[in-house]
Amino acid sequence: MKNYLKYDNIFLGIAIGICAPIAAYGILLFLYEQLDNLEILNPEGLAPNFRERTIAIIALIANAIAMQWANNRLMTNLMRGIIFPTLVYVGMWMWFYGFELMNINV
Repeated sequence: MKNYLKYDNIFLGIAIGICAPIAAYGILLFLYEQLDNLEILNPEGLAPNFRERTIAIIALIANAIAMQWANNRLMTNLMRGIIFPTLVYVGMWMWFYGFELMNINV
């Protein structure tokens, strides 16, 4: 357990918080494209940006997974660092998609 404590750093948490959702978004987008190419998914009847906003919100779960990993190892500074980019990403998601879902005109 003491080996993990050298990584208990807010700046490392910020880096993880920025990179994890971006990597998860890329992986999920690739998987979605492959399923679409295999004609497993049928996008008919869905909102025009359904795929984009769903993949984005699921990619934010990557930060939740990183937070849980850090929590299990009692790395509070790392968890604090992950929170900052997560809040920014959630704010961006709300700005791009949340108003439309709540029928608010901006």
